[in-house]
Amino acid sequence: MSATFVTPGSTVESRSQALRVMVVDDSAVIRGLISRWIEAETDMTVVASLRTGREAVDHVERFDPHVAVLDIEMPDLDGISALPLLLAKKRDLVVVMASTLTRRNAEISFRALSLGAADYIPKPESAREVAAAETFRRDLIQKIRHLGARRIGMRSPVQSPSLVPAQSPVPAPASNALPKALQHAVAAPLRLRPFTAAVPRVLTIGSSTGGPQALMTLVAEIGPVIDRFPVLITQHMPPTFTTILAEHLTRASKRPAQEAVDGEAVRAGRIYVAPGGKHMLVARRGTEIVIVLDDGPQVNFCKPAVDPLFQSAVGVWQNGVIATVLTGMGADGMRGGKDVVAAGGNVIAQDEATSVVWGMPGAAAHAGICAAILPLAQIGPKLVRLFAGDRR
Repeated sequence: MSATFVTPGSTVESRSQALRVMVVDDSAVIRGLISRWIEAETDMTVVASLRTGREAVDHVERFDPHVAVLDIEMPDLDGISALPLLLAKKRDLVVVMASTLTRRNAEISFRALSLGAADYIPKPESAREVAAAETFRRDLIQKIRHLGARRIGMRSPVQSPSLVPAQSPVPAPASNALPKALQHAVAAPLRLRPFTAAVPRVLTIGSSTGGPQALMTLVAEIGPVIDRFPVLITQHMPPTFTTILAEHLTRASKRPAQEAVDGEAVRAGRIYVAPGGKHMLVARRGTEIVIVLDDGPQVNFCKPAVDPLFQSAVGVWQNGVIATVLTGMGADGMRGGKDVVAAGGNVIAQDEATSVVWGMPGAAAHAGICAAILPLAQIGPKLVRLFAGDRR
C-alpha cells in the first residue's frame, strides 16, 4: 500500500488540540516508524502517511496538516519539487525536509530553506539505522513540536513576555487559554544588562533551528567586523551540512568562511564554522590562539554545541567576547553566555518575533544575561557599532 490516510474526524476529533502532521516518505518502514513516534506524543497526531510528493500535493488541502515531514528522494515527484507546490496550496504549512547525509542532499536541503521549508533533519541511511537512532527521533519530534507551535500561533516552550520594567510584571494568562498540549509556564519579565566598557576582541555566534537563514543575513551585514576581528560560529548541524554552510557564508559575507581545522591559528578576516560532529573551542598556545576540535560527548544533546565555544572564548579573550545567540531550539549558549557576562563581556540575543524558534535566545534572555534583545535585521548594525567603539 502506497499511503495511509487518517479519516478526518476520527483521530483528530479526539485530539482536537493536537498538531496535525503529514508524513511523506517512499519507504513504508520509515513512514511507519515516524508515524508511530508521532502518535506516541500527546500533542500531535498523524493525519496522513504518504509515499510520494505527488500524493502529498494532491491531498494536502483535504487533510489540512500543520506540519509536513517531507523526504527529499521519492519517485514520481521528489521533495524539492513538491515543496513549492505544497506551499502554493497551503502557504502556512510548516515543512521539515528529511534527507540522508550526502553532499547532494545537503545542497538540496539548503535550497529547500530558500524555497520556504522551515527546517531540515538529517536522516540515517537505512530503515534499521532510523529505528535505532534515538537522536533522530528526539530531534524530529522537537522540530515538529516547536515549529508547529509557532505555526498555530502558540509560543515556543521558552516564552517571552514583552520587555517591561522589572517592577511591572506581566500577569500569567489563565492556563485554559492555551491548548493543553502547549501550555507553558510564563517566565519572569525580561531584564537587560548595560553593555560593559570592555573592548570587543572576538565575535562568537551560536544558532540552531532557523540558523542558516539567520546567519546568511547576519554575516552579510558585518563585513567591517569580520575584516578586523575573528568570527567563530557554532550552528547545530551534522557533517557535510557544515561544509555547505561555510560555502554559503563565504558567498553571503564576501569573506572567507570555512570549517575550522584542529590546530589552525585564529585570525581576523575569517569566519570559522564548527564542523559537524565536533565541538569547536579555542585555546592559547604560546603567542597564538588556535582552534581546538573536541570529539567528546554531546553537550545539551548537541555536537557541536555552543556552550563550549563561548566558554573557551572567555578563557582566551576574557572580557573581550561578544556572544550572539540566534534562533534555535533548546537552551544551548545560555550557560556559556553566563560565563561571558561573568568575565565582563556582552551577550546579544535575537528577539522572538524574528526567530524561527525562540528557544536558545529566549533562554539567554530569561537568564538575564543579555545587553540587547534585537530583531535579526538590527543585530548586524549593532555589532558593527560595538566593534567600532560604541558601548551603548
